Formats: sequence, structure tokens, C-alpha cells
Amino acid sequence: MAKLSIKGLIESALSFGRTLDSDYPPLQQFFVVMEHCLKHGLKVRKSFLSYNKTIWGPLELVEKLYPEAEEIAASVRDLPGLKTPLGRARAWLRLALMQKKMADYLRCLIIQRDLLSEFYEYHALMMEEEGAVIVGLLVGLNVIDANLCVKGEDLDSQVGVIDFSVYLKSDDDIGGKERDVQIAAILDQKNYVEELNRQLNTVSSLHARVDSLEKSNTKLIEELAIAKNNIIKLQEENHQLRSENTLILMKTQHHLEATKVDVEAELQTYKHSRQGLDEMYSEARRQLREESQLRQDMENELVVQVSMKHEIELAMKLLEKDIHEKQDTLIGLRQQLDEVKAINMEMYQKLQVSEDAMKEKSEIISRLEDKTNQINAAMKQLEQRLQQAEKAQMEAEAEDEKLKQEYVNKSESLQKEFSQKEKQLLQLETDLKIEKEWRQTLEDDLQKEKETVSHLRIETQEIINLKKEFLKLQEKNKQLKRICEDQEAALQELASKLSESKLKIEDIKEANKALQGQVWLKDKEATHCKLCEKEFSLSKRKHHCRNCGEIFCNACSDNELPLPSSPRPVRVCDSCHAMLIQRCSSNVP
Repeated sequence: MAKLSIKGLIESALSFGRTLDSDYPPLQQFFVVMEHCLKHGLKVRKSFLSYNKTIWGPLELVEKLYPEAEEIAASVRDLPGLKTPLGRARAWLRLALMQKKMADYLRCLIIQRDLLSEFYEYHALMMEEEGAVIVGLLVGLNVIDANLCVKGEDLDSQVGVIDFSVYLKSDDDIGGKERDVQIAAILDQKNYVEELNRQLNTVSSLHARVDSLEKSNTKLIEELAIAKNNIIKLQEENHQLRSENTLILMKTQHHLEATKVDVEAELQTYKHSRQGLDEMYSEARRQLREESQLRQDMENELVVQVSMKHEIELAMKLLEKDIHEKQDTLIGLRQQLDEVKAINMEMYQKLQVSEDAMKEKSEIISRLEDKTNQINAAMKQLEQRLQQAEKAQMEAEAEDEKLKQEYVNKSESLQKEFSQKEKQLLQLETDLKIEKEWRQTLEDDLQKEKETVSHLRIETQEIINLKKEFLKLQEKNKQLKRICEDQEAALQELASKLSESKLKIEDIKEANKALQGQVWLKDKEATHCKLCEKEFSLSKRKHHCRNCGEIFCNACSDNELPLPSSPRPVRVCDSCHAMLIQRCSSNVP
């Protein structure tokens, strides 16, 4: 089979095209045959729950023997849809065929037979020489290019069945016609069995469908009740939301009107207060400039007065120095005058001594007198200048004391004014701080009011959105009501049809059960009644049941049913009469 599948796959691929996909039938048959070949003689391994028999164990061994197979094993383990080892083995075979290395991988396994003995029995195909033959045949598959999608396929639940009809169409075999006849007979039997299975499956599927429809009907009824309850709740919530919406709108309108009035009044007061504060601030700033200018002028005058005082002190020191120098000159002149007086006394004594010397020295005396007169005049002038200097010093001292007194008075008055201005400045700063704090509080209140207004706008927008969503929910509710009504009508129709079909099936089954193994008896052979099992006599006469065909006595079959087709009523037995009455009550023909 492996030889035939490989040969047929290569021939069909060469005729059809060398690139094959996963839906190609010969390729599917090849994978099924390879799976059976690898399963042949596989040892059964005991697991925790049951016995395990899978080909993934030997194929997983390939990555240890052949390093290039590590990639394919890792990709198989990482596939998300695979849950069983058999599915991994099938994915491994498909990836190996796409890589064109299936023969190389299996050849590595066959060479290491001591490792394969852990997985296979001694008579297994992979342990015999036929395994090497299959590996040699697999080399021919390298001419085929396979493009398979392993990720999306359900490899775990595939059923591997070999289609022998593909390989039994060779006309070269001996006795081909007999084989064709046998194949035709086998196929007819197969079709007959499939038809029987199909019919049985239809009956079972009908029962399952009836059960599922009943369950779905109950579920739909429950869902309908839940939906009705939800609709009632939604209607109540809708009514409540509408009332709340109207209340919220009224409250928001009143609040908005009140806030608008308050905001306008606060804005007006804020504007007036800001205007007054600006005027006060400009006036205080102007007064501060004037006071600072006055203070600067007073400081400049004080600096000038201090410089004048220093100059006066310097002038006084210079005058004192000049006076001391003049006093020294006066002392020197007085000493000279004393010397002159002494000389005069000596000369006068000498004058008495000699008149001649007087005559000679009269001119010198006159000159000295002139000098003394000059010195006396100079002394007088110096005394006058000294007196003037003393007067000037006294006047300067008086002026200095006056200036000092004026400066002290001015500085005290300036300090008082400066302290008053500082007090006024502190008071203005405190007033300005109070006004700033009040302004800040007003701004905070205004910001809060703005936030409340924006919040109310958001709430109104949310209410509008809730209205839209409620309208959408109402439309969906109407649609669901329509769908539920349609489904209820459809379910009622289906239930009526199913009940009719079910009753028909039950009638057919009862009729078949009643007819199975029964043979109509002759009047001579019937000696006892079927129901009461008493012997027939003149009082117990024989009567045939027109429904089941059995013979009963007149006591057990004394039941008549009028039929439109017969001129007189039909006599039936008690059991058939009860069954027919029940059938008529359920409106079954």
C-alpha cells in the first residue's frame, strides 16, 4: 500500500502539477498510509488513566539523532491548535514532506534499531527490511513541492481511513472482470449499509433535533419572560429617569438664573471695587513718590548742611591757627618793643652822657619811632582783625548752633512725617492685602460657579445622551418583541408539526409492534378469548376486531365506532377502542 500510494502520488503530481495543497486526495491517502505504517507493531504504553499508543514518541526521537530536525520539532510543539500526540505526529509528517527530508529523518530512525526497540515490537514494519524499502521509496517524493497549511487544520480529530478503491482500478490484473463484479457487489453492500446508517441517523437526528428544539423552546420561553421583566424594569427606570430629568432641568434652570444674577452682581461689585482700588493704589503711589522725593530732598539738604558744617569747622580751625600765628607774631613784636625800649633807655642814658651821640643818633631814633609807629599801627590793625575774627567766630558758632537746632527740628519733623507715612503705607498695604484677598475669594467663587455651570452642562449632555440611548433601547425592545413573536409563532408551528409527526411515528411503531409476530387465526382454530381467556359458547360469541384482527368474545369486543366509509358501525376490542378514542381526542386522523 505504501508503494502504491507513493507511486500514485508521484504520477498524479506530475500530471496535475508538482505543487500540491492539503486538499489533494492522493496526498491525504499518502499521509494515512504512512500513519498506518508507523503504527504497525507499536508497543502499548501504560499511562495514568489508560493505555497510550502513539507514533509521536519515535518521531520525537529524530531531533536527537538528526540536529536539523530540532527546528521542525520545536515548531510542532509551538502550534496552538494541537492537543494530542497523534496530532503533533501528523503535523510533523506534513512539515517533513514540505522540507523534503522525510526520507532522511526516517532513515536515521531505521539505522538506530536499538533505540526503536523501545517503541516497536520485533515484528514491526520499521524493524524489518520493508522499513528500509519504504524509506527508499520516500526519496522519490523529493520531486514534489507541497504547500500545506498546518496551523489552521484540526489534526487531532481526523479519522485515518484508507480508500482502497483508488488502488483497485488497475486493468492489468488477472481476473479484472471478476474483481470488478466483486468490487461492485461490495460497493452495493457498502451503499446499502450507508443508506441504512443514514436512515437511522436521520431518525436519531430527528429525536435529537426534537429534544434540542424542546430545550431551545423552554430556553426561549424563559428568555422571553426575562426580557419581559427587563422591559418592565426598563419602562419603570425610563419613567423614573424622565421624572428625575424634569426635576434636574428645573433645578438647573433655577440655579442657572440665580447664578447668573449673582455673577452679574458680583461682577459689578468687582468692577467698582477694582476701580476704587486702582484709584486708591494710584493715589497711594503718587503720595509715596512725593514723600520719597521730599525725603530725598531732605537727605540732600542734610548732606549739604553736613558738608557746610565740615567747611565751617575747617574754617574755624584755620582761623584758630591764624590767630595763634598772629599771637606768636604779637609776642615777637612785644619782645622787639621791649628790646627797643631797653635800647631807648640805654640810648637815653647815653644821650645824657653825650649830646653828640644824641645828635648822631636822633635820625636813628626818628626812624625807630617811625618803625614803632608802624608797628603800633600794625598792632592796632592786628587787634582789630583779631576782634573781627572773634566776632566772626562767635557769629559762626551762633549760626552753627542755629543750624544745628534747625536741622534737629527738621529731622524730628521729618522722622515724624516719615513714621506717619510709614503707618499710612502699612495701612494701605494691609488694605491692599485685604482687597487682594477679597478679590481672590471673589475669583475663587467665580471659578467655582463656572465649574458648577460646566458640570451642569455636562450633566445635561449626559441626560441628552441617556435619552438617545433610551430611544435606541426602545427601538431594540420593539425589534426583540417582533423577533420573539415571530419565534413564538415559528415554534408553535414547529411544535404542532413535530407533535403530528411524533404521533404518526408512534402510531406506526404501535402498528408494527402489534403486527409483528401475529397471524390471523381462523374461526375454527380460535377457542378462547384473547382478553378474558374464556372459552367461546352460545352466550360468549366470537367477534373479529376490525383494528388488530384478533378474535374476542362479545363481552370484550362490545365496542362500536362509526366510520364515514362503512354503512354500519365497526366493532373493535376494548384495547383498540381505548387507543382509538385517545387518538381521536388528540386530533390524529
